[in-house]
Amino acid sequence: MNSDLSIIRLVLDASPFVQAILALLLLASISSWAVIIEKSRLIKGAMKSASEFETSFWSGGDLNNLYRDLARKDATPHGMAGIFEAGFREFGRLKQESGLSNDQLIEGSRRAMRVSQLREMDRLENNLAFLATVSNTSPYVGLFGTVVGIINSFHAIGAVQSATIAMVAPGISEALIATAMGLISAIPAGVAFNRYADKVSRLEVRYDTFMEELSAIFQRNAARRDSTIGDAPTLTRGRAAPAASRELGRVPE
Repeated sequence: MNSDLSIIRLVLDASPFVQAILALLLLASISSWAVIIEKSRLIKGAMKSASEFETSFWSGGDLNNLYRDLARKDATPHGMAGIFEAGFREFGRLKQESGLSNDQLIEGSRRAMRVSQLREMDRLENNLAFLATVSNTSPYVGLFGTVVGIINSFHAIGAVQSATIAMVAPGISEALIATAMGLISAIPAGVAFNRYADKVSRLEVRYDTFMEELSAIFQRNAARRDSTIGDAPTLTRGRAAPAASRELGRVPE
């Protein structure tokens, strides 16, 4: 390719307006890639954490010990561990209060778990809207730059009596670079948004399922809280354990 038509030369020779459009699209592309890398790390970590916690939760044993392990950590638990910690703590607190019906006990625990889940979803969905915005608007921004560049080229052609391909090609080429840059910014952002939105939705389903399973455990234990508060029995967490044996004790201080 002739050096006069190289991409770098075309960008340097472009009009200030087209250069501004290209700079804006480049900034959007860099920002979207920063979000893509961060979201990849965050969502992958959330999925791994959920799998590890489910394995630990359903491995059998005392939920009080699991709660103690989470409470000892300096960092606030996120994801499924955070949902469990919030629900277990609220269930234990309400369980020791008098005058509450079983429905109030379960509803209070579910509200605590729901708040924790909403915070987690907000953390996972943060900046996904930015990827969608870049994906949807970048092609139009690039097309706008292309239109302006072509208009400038035709104005330049009109200023001379005769025009040749050599005169027209650079102007048209620099204008089309804006469209190409718009697509370069939009395509990765669109692919990443669709991929991560699907993964976040799948995580939300896992959280909802876990909340229902934990609520069922709370429901069984709330029905006999009067006989278990003093004895502080443990809860066997294995999926194969009989429902009647899954009892919940006091929340440790």
